[in-house]
Amino acid sequence: MQYIWIVLVFLTLFAFLVGYLKLVSFALIIVLLITTFIKGQLVADYFMDLKNVKNSYRFIPTIWLTFVISMIAVAYFLPITE
Repeated sequence: MQYIWIVLVFLTLFAFLVGYLKLVSFALIIVLLITTFIKGQLVADYFMDLKNVKNSYRFIPTIWLTFVISMIAVAYFLPITE
């Protein structure tokens, strides 16, 4: 469990530094969205203790997380027209 916490902290610091240093590119945004999905899955599996339950219960937060991350990607990559 301790290494999960370390991975979560590392991924959070990575996302913070990308935002703080204003390193914005298409590829980096995709990487940030993927790492956000990974962080959400780690929280669901280890801290919500869904790792050892039936798959039908594990798919609920996975589908929700996929939907939310997809909507963030769509909102970010849509051109803004004024």
